Amino acid sequence: MLETAHRNATLEPRDEHNQRLLSLVRPHDWTNPAPKPRYNLVVVGAGTAGLVCAAGAAGLGARVALVERDFLGGDCLNFGCVPSKALLAAARAVAAVRRAGEFGVRVPGEVDVDFGKVMERMRRLRAEIAPNDSARRFRDLGVDVFLGQGRFLDAHTMEVGGARLSFAKAVIATGARAAAPAMEGMNGLPYLTNETVFSLTGLPRRLAVIGAGPIGCELAQAFARFGFEVLLFESARGVLPREDREAAALVREALLKDGVRILGCGKNLKASAAQGGGIRLQSAGEGCDVVVDEVLAAAGRRPNVEGLGLEEAGVEYSDKGVRVDDHLRTTNPDIFAAGDVCSPYQFTHAADFMARTVLRNALFKGRARASALTIPWCTYTEPELARVGLTEAQAREKGIAVETFTRELAHVDRSILEGRTDGFVRIHVRKGTDRIVGATVVAENAGDLIGEISLAMTNGIGLGRIANTIHPYPTRAEAIRQTGDAYNRGRLTPLVRWLFGKWLSWSL
Repeated sequence: MLETAHRNATLEPRDEHNQRLLSLVRPHDWTNPAPKPRYNLVVVGAGTAGLVCAAGAAGLGARVALVERDFLGGDCLNFGCVPSKALLAAARAVAAVRRAGEFGVRVPGEVDVDFGKVMERMRRLRAEIAPNDSARRFRDLGVDVFLGQGRFLDAHTMEVGGARLSFAKAVIATGARAAAPAMEGMNGLPYLTNETVFSLTGLPRRLAVIGAGPIGCELAQAFARFGFEVLLFESARGVLPREDREAAALVREALLKDGVRILGCGKNLKASAAQGGGIRLQSAGEGCDVVVDEVLAAAGRRPNVEGLGLEEAGVEYSDKGVRVDDHLRTTNPDIFAAGDVCSPYQFTHAADFMARTVLRNALFKGRARASALTIPWCTYTEPELARVGLTEAQAREKGIAVETFTRELAHVDRSILEGRTDGFVRIHVRKGTDRIVGATVVAENAGDLIGEISLAMTNGIGLGRIANTIHPYPTRAEAIRQTGDAYNRGRLTPLVRWLFGKWLSWSL
């Protein structure tokens, strides 16, 4: 019999969709295999980083063991990217119907949201995607899958479910979890995280979202569109504090338009049980005193490092995660780490490519560097905010002189025709060159648009060359090419213009 999963996350309700999901990512009848005498690679954690490591190593012919104490697929499949994006798609549909009148389309009556059906659709789609991350699929790939709590016994041995796994190399890919709300009085009171919010089946009347980062902004907007009364608590740093401030301001404005109430007292909140039920949130001297039905904690994450026996393995760690060098090697030279447990870039795609770096270095004595990765990211509000590389302020802090080229969507034909003109493409190049050091895109499908700029940065393609790349018309991607046109126009100095004029006069 398998031991019970350790996390507080739930897969409720136990309907047919979640039962199917559980049968794939935590099958109740799973029997751990007899361990091999020695493994080329033991992977601890079956989220994105762990699954990529396990599948990649097995595909290369390595003898691989995969250890997971909870659910295969990790946060991305079960409590992150997959369920949240299904939810956001439904919220966009609600918003599109409400905007239909702008396009001459009459929709009689109010939009009626069946939240139970919205959540059922999410659970169904999550279960449909789950086979790719299932225990049986990885067993069929040649991976020995062990379900249970893994713990290092020494520098080259792990124990799980009473079995000992001896390894040449290991990877720690245990991920991270939502941090508890850091507010006085919250201890003992119930709250939601990304690990429990997707188990909701009904709409609470009032929802407080603590934290105005990507998760907080995405879910605040979605739930407001479904009919929640949403209060988003930000700290003094504001909405999306790590992003270009003008870009973040556009997202803030979009949240306000969707009915999200944004309160700037998130840093000094105190919580208590309210009379008659619910939770009272107060901030002395800042005018915050509200009662809500649910609190969603979306401010920070904590690495999963407990119970792994890291001390016995000679692996150093802190409350920020496992310590690694630029090759993703821990303080034990035969143990590596990848993904949220060791990275400031807590994104599925970052975990994926960190895992690929680990495979090169762990199995083939490579010297691939995590710092060489160009990692874009996106906040999936509407409009989306995507970024890669540095903002102008960050470049200035690093002493890098840049020139900035911005194309407002209000001047891009596709955006005008679709009524989506709130946004821009902004690209920073190193001064005196067309080398791109960073970019921000605020637009519908900004996460798709940023890929072109990431490709250019990864492969040393300058902004001037992007200007010479033909883009289909009309598309929002033309805004990227148009920033390249602006760069090329800037090269037409008065001296160059005078020389051109002389040449043209002579050639008459």
